[in-house]
Amino acid sequence: MSAEQTSFSDVPTLLVKIFGKDRPGITAGLFDTLAAYSVDVVDIEQVVTRGRMVLCALVTAPPRALEGDLRATVHSWAESIKMQAEIISGLGDNRPRGLGRSLVTVLGHPLTAEATAAIAAKIAKAGGNIDRIFRLAKYPVTAVEFAVSGVETEPLRTALVTDAGKLGVDVAVVAAGLHRRAQRLVVMDVDSTLIQDEVIELFAAHAGCEDEVAEVTAAAMRGELDFEQSLHARVALLEGLDVSVVDKVRSEVRLTPGARTLIRTLKRLGFQVGVVSGGFTQVTDDLKDRLGLDFAQANTLEIVDGKLTGRVTGEIVDRAGKARLLRRFAAEAGVPLSQTVAIGDGANDLDMLNAAGLGVAFNAKPVVREAAHTAVNVPFLDTVLYLLGITREEVEAADAHEED
Repeated sequence: MSAEQTSFSDVPTLLVKIFGKDRPGITAGLFDTLAAYSVDVVDIEQVVTRGRMVLCALVTAPPRALEGDLRATVHSWAESIKMQAEIISGLGDNRPRGLGRSLVTVLGHPLTAEATAAIAAKIAKAGGNIDRIFRLAKYPVTAVEFAVSGVETEPLRTALVTDAGKLGVDVAVVAAGLHRRAQRLVVMDVDSTLIQDEVIELFAAHAGCEDEVAEVTAAAMRGELDFEQSLHARVALLEGLDVSVVDKVRSEVRLTPGARTLIRTLKRLGFQVGVVSGGFTQVTDDLKDRLGLDFAQANTLEIVDGKLTGRVTGEIVDRAGKARLLRRFAAEAGVPLSQTVAIGDGANDLDMLNAAGLGVAFNAKPVVREAAHTAVNVPFLDTVLYLLGITREEVEAADAHEED
């Protein structure tokens, strides 16, 4: 410990707790009262819930001869403003937090007492201690963050995420530290993630081959075809389709609720945002322009003489390709892979989700939810912001500032 640092380990201290109806001036009033006894502040914490305040101040104790007078004065002041006071003697600062510090974000729609109790019990069973709880959002979901110490992040994640779905909540567990806010690249899948649709199905509807495309998709899901085989088979069914359909499909694409908020907020915070898709550049390039994305890569439908040829050109974006593109985007953005976030819903997103610093399964199949770092199972894409520690109030304040 340097000379500039002060140790309170053996110093008599007082924990002063004030609670009651919140109103302006309480914090100032408490410390003005304590200032008369020349105490030093060791720690402060304040919580306000539905207009009720709990204010805790840990301060050095005054000389023994003055401690009784301090107690009486604080109680008298609290009564004068219709608050209650409690003062507890002790030695030193708060006990140090245990090794292994994590942030546990719980999303519920709604967040039930039963689920909260189960999560808290699992944290304790894993050897963790809850140091602090903070609400990140009250809508469109309830999101709360637990600061946990005493257990390493990976075993804590395993303990909490396994049965989260049964409890009706989504749980994300990340290591605490500055790196959480330093994740500066977010890359997401497009079909059924950024948008609500499957682009190949939109094209198939115009070609009158929806059933055939669905059959090929089902075969791929049964493992009878790999992604590249199924891509070529489905695109072949679009042969002869007029290029004018591209504009029609673009107009039919529906963004996932919260998509614009997610991207707008990330961009304001200095994040770079990209998409990778097993779909088509004819749609992703348009999304890149509309949403101000930094990166976009997908397969490209071949068009000759104003008609789709039923083939794709260039590099195929498949499961391995998405992970490769995540690494490429990170290199171009100058962002370490550990500081990236990937979001997707399908098995072909798994390599990308596992390669990223934080992989988020968004309304995904069970196999994807189990393999990803965390899962979100509500239909609002902007809930990913809460996993990054960004509160709803911060989002709304930024929106209001933009309007001004």
